[in-house]
Amino acid sequence: MLNKDKWALGVAVGLILPLIVYAIILAALSRYGHVEGLVYLPRPRVPGLVAIFTNLFPFRYYMVNKKFDRTGRGILMITFAYAILFFYFFM
Repeated sequence: MLNKDKWALGVAVGLILPLIVYAIILAALSRYGHVEGLVYLPRPRVPGLVAIFTNLFPFRYYMVNKKFDRTGRGILMITFAYAILFFYFFM
C-alpha cells in the first residue's frame, strides 16, 4: 500500500505521521517529565516543531530512494501547511 506514487498517499503520510509523533512526545513528557520533584516542561512549541520535522524522513525516502515524485510532493505540501499553521498560531 505504501509502495505507490500517488499524491493522496503523500498527503496521508504527511498528515498522520506528525500527529502520531506529537502524541508520543506528549505522552512521554507527561510520563517522564517529572524527575524527583523536578519538572521538565519544554516550551509548548518544541514538540510541535519536532513533529513537523519528522516529515523529513518519509519525504527523503520517497523522493531519493523510491523516486516517487507525486508522493513526495504530497508530503511536502502538508509539511508546508503544518509550518504555516505553526507560525500563525505560535509566533
